[in-house]
Amino acid sequence: MPNKPVRGEKETRFFPFEVRAERDEKRGTFITGRPIVFNQQTDLGWMREIIDPEALDADTDMKDVRFLVGHNTSMIPLARSRNNNENSTMQLTADAEGLFMRANLDTEGNATARELYSAAGRGDISGMSFMFNVDKDSWDELDSESPVRHVRHISKIFEVSAVAFPAYEGTSIEAASESAALERARASLESARKALAESREKAQNEERRQKALQKLRR
Repeated sequence: MPNKPVRGEKETRFFPFEVRAERDEKRGTFITGRPIVFNQQTDLGWMREIIDPEALDADTDMKDVRFLVGHNTSMIPLARSRNNNENSTMQLTADAEGLFMRANLDTEGNATARELYSAAGRGDISGMSFMFNVDKDSWDELDSESPVRHVRHISKIFEVSAVAFPAYEGTSIEAASESAALERARASLESARKALAESREKAQNEERRQKALQKLRR
C-alpha cells in the first residue's frame, strides 16, 4: 500500500560497507564507499526497512550533497558534489547495488581529511550513512509486530557521512533529532494498517451480502 510521507523530514540510515582509502596520480588521495545499499533489510525494532532499487532515479535531488563525518552538519565539508559534475570534489553514482561515492580529500591542507584518510586506510571506519527525504513508501506484513517498510522513492539526499560504526550489522540507527521522521513513519504504518483493516471489513461485508442474496434466491 503506497504512502506519501510528508516532505522535509530528514532521516538517516547506516550501512556496514567497506570504506577504502586510495591514491592515484590524477586524483591524489580519495575515499570510496557506498552510503546507500538496495535490497538490504535493516531492523529498527518496531519495523524493518528495505530501500528498493527504484528509490533513486532522475527525480531524486542530488544537486548539492556534502561529505561529512558522523553527520556533523556544523563542520566544513570534506568534499562536495554540485550537480555531480566532473569538477566536484565528490562523485555520486547510482548503480544496481545502491549509491557509490568517491570523495577527493585534501589531506595536506585539512587535518580532518587527513585523519579520516588514515582511519579508513587502517580499517577503523566500518560504515557509511546518508541523510535523506522519502516521498513514497509502502508496507508489507502489517499483521506482524515488525512490519516491513519499503522505501519506494527518495526525493532528496542532503549529505553522506563516514561513520566509525554503524552500531551493528543490518541495523539502522535514527539520530535523536529525527523524532519527527520516526513519528511520520509510525503514522504511515498506522495508516496502512487502518486501510488494510477497512479493506478486509469491506470484503467481509460483501461476502455476507452475497451469502444473504443466495439465501433469498433459494
